[in-house]
Amino acid sequence: MSRPTQSRRPRMPRPERERQMLDIAEEVFAEQGYRAASMDDIAERVGVSKPMLYEYFGSKDGLLSACVARIRTDLYEATQEAMAGAASPEDVLWRGLLAYFTFMDRHNRALAVIAQQPMLIPAAAADAIEATRRQQSGLTATLLAAFAPDASPRAVEAYAEIIIGACERVSIWQARHPEVTPEEAARHVMDFSWRGLRDAAASPGP
Repeated sequence: MSRPTQSRRPRMPRPERERQMLDIAEEVFAEQGYRAASMDDIAERVGVSKPMLYEYFGSKDGLLSACVARIRTDLYEATQEAMAGAASPEDVLWRGLLAYFTFMDRHNRALAVIAQQPMLIPAAAADAIEATRRQQSGLTATLLAAFAPDASPRAVEAYAEIIIGACERVSIWQARHPEVTPEEAARHVMDFSWRGLRDAAASPGP
């Protein structure tokens, strides 16, 4: 008599499994911080073995860096898409700010990961977080410069850094005040920043 065959659950495709691991890891890092988070806890929540986590990401450092890399990619895509259709420097700034705060509102776990103290996380992840800031400031500077051709490159670069720094701090403030909407947070930064930018952007751009 032949033995009855056991049904096996279909194996999850690698990209889907990786997304699942990153979702859970981001959640655990945000809840517990990098040092307190354990690979055992993450693996248990995902429903995989700890060796599989190491197979995918190499280490806890590698897992955190992968989380930050995904945040950077998603944030860049969201802000770039929003700013691409702008018709004026004021519109560029508003669209970028609204996209940023909307992303952070929908991905508050991402904010928790980004906002952790750099001294408490590995150097590679801290570098990846700084690369996220530079990516956003670079995107902002490029678009602002197109609308303010008479402004010095150094001034445009400084303006972009000011905007990104303000966004990050206001996002942290917003997390303490859940009643503040993305639109309200974006408006606060917009009202403050545009006063300094409108003179530089007065000359018609391309």
